[in-house]
Amino acid sequence: MERELALEFVRVTEAAALATGRLMGLGDKMAADHAAVTAMRYAFDTVYIDGVVVIGEGEMDEAPMLYIGEKVGAGTPPLVDVAVDPLEGT
Repeated sequence: MERELALEFVRVTEAAALATGRLMGLGDKMAADHAAVTAMRYAFDTVYIDGVVVIGEGEMDEAPMLYIGEKVGAGTPPLVDVAVDPLEGT
């Protein structure tokens, strides 16, 4: 993997972490998961990949974003299969 692409994935992960940090300790895991998924999904939009979620938040009807088969990225090469878990433990 190219160094630049690796750093982009770090940025996507960081976006999810920052979005959920303010909810830590409040006992609302659904809100925390929603914040992580939303932040991660929108961060992926800025990454120059043509990606497809192969491991994600569930099937298309079960998850609003980051579902299996969803296209992520800016739609430019390289082609990438993406496995995501925006918030571990939910």
